[in-house]
Amino acid sequence: MREFLKRKNIEVSVKRYLVDALGAMAQGLFCSLLIGTIINTIGTQFGIGFLTVPVATVAGVEYTVGGLATAMSGPAMAVAIGYALQAPPLVLFSLITVGFASNALGGAGGPLAVLFVAIISAEIGKAVSKETKIDILVTPLVTIGVGIALSAWWAPALGKAASSVGTLIMWATTKQPFIMGILVSVIVGIALTLPISSAAICAALSLTGLAGGAAVAGCCAQMVGFAFMSFKENKWGGLISQGIGTSMLQMGNIIKNPRIWIAPILCSAITGPLATCLFKLEMNGPAVSSGMGTCGLVGQIGVYTGWVNDVAAGSKAAITAFDWIGLILICFILPAVLCPIFNKIAMKLGWVKEGDMKLQ
Repeated sequence: MREFLKRKNIEVSVKRYLVDALGAMAQGLFCSLLIGTIINTIGTQFGIGFLTVPVATVAGVEYTVGGLATAMSGPAMAVAIGYALQAPPLVLFSLITVGFASNALGGAGGPLAVLFVAIISAEIGKAVSKETKIDILVTPLVTIGVGIALSAWWAPALGKAASSVGTLIMWATTKQPFIMGILVSVIVGIALTLPISSAAICAALSLTGLAGGAAVAGCCAQMVGFAFMSFKENKWGGLISQGIGTSMLQMGNIIKNPRIWIAPILCSAITGPLATCLFKLEMNGPAVSSGMGTCGLVGQIGVYTGWVNDVAAGSKAAITAFDWIGLILICFILPAVLCPIFNKIAMKLGWVKEGDMKLQ
């Protein structure tokens, strides 16, 4: 069995499933749901006609350009997961159907259902791939058959469970904004820097509202914090790659000296409750944006999209100067100021030294 799994490139490991697959799923979400949302926002805010009018009608539902991209989030996630698992072509293409089914049946918690169903379908598809002379029939039939069966069996329950956990977190944040602001901000921020996907986690839990705002704060504390803390070592290239790229670049240095992580974690513990208690910063855009931080400014675009949607729905009177001040302070200014200060203290205590955050 071990030899068979090795030959089929089936590796049952935490890295393969919770690092590679989860990270790829977030990229699939970015290339569908997030891009679609951004396109819709640009079209609406700048009055671009061809981005706001329906370009296709499917089963009586009209879709804009951005709407078409958003509608493909399930297939995009599944194919991304299959790619991360190094699935052969017939398995990879079959996952399009699997992703659509699991995401649709999973409801609000669709991304979590896609993750589980796509992984199992891909691995079973890989197991049967090229084992028969009619591979072009067997592999798609098995992959899609397993995927549809698991989607019907598991997806509704997985989606409901993920949605319930997310709802609980959001409810707790509204009831205890200070404590939950700290917890959500710190935990999601840490997840962003770890080699797992904070964006996929937020998407799977449908984390929006105040909890989503705290998540954005935590992610920004890590990304902007590390960017400015390490500016002396990494200059402008490091500032950009970490500030609007990912703080995951520091993971190797964190393993060498975990104490370089103290400053951004402390910062997230401050900006999180400020976001929930003082500025009432809410993520009412796509849940995946809650875990993106300043990566491509997706977190900020998500918050802005939420404002626009709230104004259109009548639940928010207007976008105020206080809204913008809160967003800029929480996402950029406070991490850029607080993290270097905390890091200086850590250096005086001898916990951190120059060069500890140098990127290779």
